[in-house]
Amino acid sequence: MNKPKLSFWQIWNMSFGFFGIQFGWGLQMANMSAIYQYLGADESTIPFLWLAAPLTGLIVQPLVGYYSDRTWTRLGRRRPYFLVGAILASLSLIAMPNSSSLWMAAGLLWILDASVNISMEPFRAFVGDKLNKKQRKLGFAMQSLLIGLGAVLSSSLPWMLSNWFGVTNAEGATGAIPQTVKIAFYVGSGVFFAAVLYTILSTKEYPPEDMEAFEQMKRESAGVGNAFKEIFEGIGSMPKAMKQLAVVQFFTWFGLFCMWIYFIPAVATHIFGGTDHSSEAYQAGAEWGGVCFSVYNGVAFFFAFLLLLIVRKFSAKGIHTTCLAIGALGLLSVAFVGDAKLLLASMVCVGIAWASILSMPYAMLANVIPGSRMGFYMGVFNFFIVLPQIAASLGLGYVMTRLLGGNTMNAVLLGGASMLIAAFCVRFVDDDESVDGAAVSLED
Repeated sequence: MNKPKLSFWQIWNMSFGFFGIQFGWGLQMANMSAIYQYLGADESTIPFLWLAAPLTGLIVQPLVGYYSDRTWTRLGRRRPYFLVGAILASLSLIAMPNSSSLWMAAGLLWILDASVNISMEPFRAFVGDKLNKKQRKLGFAMQSLLIGLGAVLSSSLPWMLSNWFGVTNAEGATGAIPQTVKIAFYVGSGVFFAAVLYTILSTKEYPPEDMEAFEQMKRESAGVGNAFKEIFEGIGSMPKAMKQLAVVQFFTWFGLFCMWIYFIPAVATHIFGGTDHSSEAYQAGAEWGGVCFSVYNGVAFFFAFLLLLIVRKFSAKGIHTTCLAIGALGLLSVAFVGDAKLLLASMVCVGIAWASILSMPYAMLANVIPGSRMGFYMGVFNFFIVLPQIAASLGLGYVMTRLLGGNTMNAVLLGGASMLIAAFCVRFVDDDESVDGAAVSLED
């Protein structure tokens, strides 16, 4: 199918739902470790409690990708999944800050992350569905812009509520989840649903070119058994470039997970001196950690504009290598910072890497997988995002206790080292491979 060139605003509309998805996900990333600690968790158990996030992604994303490739309704192919995921995620965001126990919060994280995945995975395939090869890099860059914007606002929202709007955290003094976090999650619930609904109402989807062949394919591949069979067969038949990118993704996302789990506790403890999780110093450090997350997402937002220019002159492989190396140096530098404000410079480096992580691997991948299986392979690619997170969830607690001395700052340094390895591995990716064997570069 010769897909028409879409205007800037058409691409904006089809991507806008990602703003809401990232708003909800940003609240989760910036606040879950602190929520667990408010409810009584210690540093060694936090990685295990985060296990819900990668495990749900491992199961949900390939299945959603598989079934969305085989779906066609009055609402389209991907949009039904956008809607269901948005409804469930919005309800979960309301429930999360009202958790009364540690295990209630952990259980809600399973539900929240599964719901976010139901909405998020089809958005990756949506770019491949709607845009021709020349516009795909713009589509993924647009997603990066909106991801950055959503994360900036969500990560810093508890701090803004406290410092700009005078919301008090009297509840936090007794170990309960602070009021600023509760209000932020309620706001996130509304933003998530509204943004996804906007994309659903403003964007149409292309129907299958041959509806009869499409229906036959659905009949022949019906059932969960066929779904798992194709998923495992698909892993074995991945294009060469996809396998090489998998190694890069593993070390990249292991490093990110170390940061997401331990950066805010490290800031609250080592920079602000908040050894007691219910102390004002710890809460101030946790809020400032959210501001730091906001900064790296904001940098990613603006750097995504620059990527649109850089990609015309440099290869995706070269860009991604450089950006990951800069991000690694940013994480490694955190250990040498004594002033909280200087952490923002470290986060600028992380933001440059994050912009590339959200766009360059997917832009390379979209040109080496068949369009008819776009959702499926995007879901399979997610394996190499969640597997390192599962490894971190299961192993970091042991590493923290036995090797890192329970020091959360050391875990952040481990994340920086992992990202540096990822930067080295990018050099081995064959980014000239394409579906039909012809060379397809990002500049095409």
